[in-house]
Amino acid sequence: MNETVQELLTRSNRLGADKENTNYAGGNTSAKGTTTDPVTGEPVELLWVKGSGGDLGTLTEPGLAVLRLDRMRALPKVYPGVEREDEMVAAFDYCLHGKGGAAPSIDTAMHGLVDAPHVDHLHPDSGIAIATAADGEELTRTIFGDRVVWVPWRRPGFQLGLDIAAIKNENPQSIGCILGGHGITAWGATSAECEANSLEIIRIAKDYLAEHGEAEPFGPVQPGYEALPEAERRSRAAALAPHIRALASADKPMVGHFSDDDAVLDFLARAEHPRLAALGTSCPDHFLRTKIKPLVLDLPADAPVEDAIARLQELHEQYRADYQAYYARYADQDTPAIRGADPAIVLVPGVGMFSYGANKQTARVAGEFYLNAINVMRGAESVSSYAPIDESEKFRIEYWALEEAKLQRLPKPRSHAGRIALVTGAASGIGKAIATRLAAEGACVVIADLDQAKAAETAAGLGTSDAAIGVGVDVTDPAQITAAFEAAALAFGGVDLVVNNAGLSISKPLLDTTEKDWDLQHDVMAKGSFLVSQAAARIMIAQQLGGDIVYVSSKNSIFAGPNNVAYSAVKADQAHQVRLLAAELGEHGIRVNGINPDAVVRGSGIFAGGWGAQRAKVYGVAEEDLGAFYAQRTLLKREVLPEHCANAVAVLTSAELDHTTGLHIPVDAGVAAAFLR
Repeated sequence: MNETVQELLTRSNRLGADKENTNYAGGNTSAKGTTTDPVTGEPVELLWVKGSGGDLGTLTEPGLAVLRLDRMRALPKVYPGVEREDEMVAAFDYCLHGKGGAAPSIDTAMHGLVDAPHVDHLHPDSGIAIATAADGEELTRTIFGDRVVWVPWRRPGFQLGLDIAAIKNENPQSIGCILGGHGITAWGATSAECEANSLEIIRIAKDYLAEHGEAEPFGPVQPGYEALPEAERRSRAAALAPHIRALASADKPMVGHFSDDDAVLDFLARAEHPRLAALGTSCPDHFLRTKIKPLVLDLPADAPVEDAIARLQELHEQYRADYQAYYARYADQDTPAIRGADPAIVLVPGVGMFSYGANKQTARVAGEFYLNAINVMRGAESVSSYAPIDESEKFRIEYWALEEAKLQRLPKPRSHAGRIALVTGAASGIGKAIATRLAAEGACVVIADLDQAKAAETAAGLGTSDAAIGVGVDVTDPAQITAAFEAAALAFGGVDLVVNNAGLSISKPLLDTTEKDWDLQHDVMAKGSFLVSQAAARIMIAQQLGGDIVYVSSKNSIFAGPNNVAYSAVKADQAHQVRLLAAELGEHGIRVNGINPDAVVRGSGIFAGGWGAQRAKVYGVAEEDLGAFYAQRTLLKREVLPEHCANAVAVLTSAELDHTTGLHIPVDAGVAAAFLR
């Protein structure tokens, strides 16, 4: 790897790893250097700059855009002016070196036109606090003297790059600038010097705010708005989560994230939070994720939950009307269609912050950005007053044609993207296969299992970052089921898809089957499925998004076999629960279906737990040959694996079968006696 590139990546990763420097996917860095042109064999000057959509903390070489500096420096000659500056983005394509690496971002001009070998553009809370202060320009002179220069607000783009380049040339003593309403930019002759200059600006701004800032810029605590005790706070959050998700998903289903960070709770307890929240965020990276302002519940922390829900619904109607009016004020014939009028951030005093996005990462990052915004407001209010960019400028960026093009380049969502699944008995066998498949299709997944340690291990092994959690749950215990669904609500906002898979089997003849054997199997599979479905239905109805409940029943629910009266009877119970609940829950858009597997030997916790040995004895075959034995009695002569059950669940819960409910799908390779009649 080129030494300049290695230095750039090392610097970027260090800066991006600390949220005091910049937030996830925020900011960009660059380096200029010389390499050999593979065509001419001559030296060529290049710009390496973080590409569009990348994250500094995890940046690697493929995430860099690579452009020729001679062509970048020639761009001002063809620049048609600020009214047509967006056209210059297409010109970057003619500056690429070879395949060019990642797509160049809108900030590429800043990095290419500034006359410095290394440039950092970051969004630190301390820097944005100065940038959004009403007297930010004066504060910049007071805090930094002539080492850091003020740049008035301008939308990111080619003209901003020209502005910063001119300011650097006019101020050779400067190490960087404060971008009004936006962030900071720093430069240096070496990578180390550039990083040091960035960190100096951040540190000096932070120290100034700490030394000169008012201690409580958000005002006094409002009685009744203080943070509730943790257990009460999280219980209330779980109760509110499905209802709030319904509001955030009125236009399009969203995944949620909950945060009760101390800074959020303190902000909501203070007298000034309604005024400041109404002003919205300022940094473009912030409001593109959070929308221009949050929805804020205006009730004390201990208001009855029912009152809070009713008031949130009223405020949601008002929020949607305000957002649609905002769109109407600034949209013209060229503006992209409105992208939805629901809030991305909902703030509940005493409880915390609910943030929403198309997936878990987007929802979590939206919350992180609003936490940044709170820190920015605190800093600006402590030394001045918070003055974000004008609403019209926010609209120009939110509905920017270039932002719309960026959104259109996103890959098509996977089949279960934005859905939240809870699978019982998911740490092994069929349940694990189902959870793995749903996660691969884009769902957030709650791995619910009697063995909490294995549930956590399975969740960690799905490779879906923070989009899977493991919870321990005994499905015969209503309290544990409630706790599992509360965990789902706090992690992801609610639940859309539940798979009743937890089960066990005891193979005995009728005369050897004890009452304990009967009760255990009915408690786990009949009662357990009933309790899980009941808890799921409460949340799904509150969310108003429909949903799916799937029962993993069995071929035995249809076909009578020897020596398993308790197991087969309880599977028949489950099968009829499907029919009953499909009839009852259809009016809420909740589909209830089942799958009927048979002889899933490999990977099965039930078979490994003794059922396999018992069935092998019944059929007079070696236990290791049981799968092959079962396969030979099927019409297709194929062994059934957990993955085949997972395939059936994925199809049943996909959009392709969204008009299907009350159905049982055999997953048995063809057992004629179990055909549904």
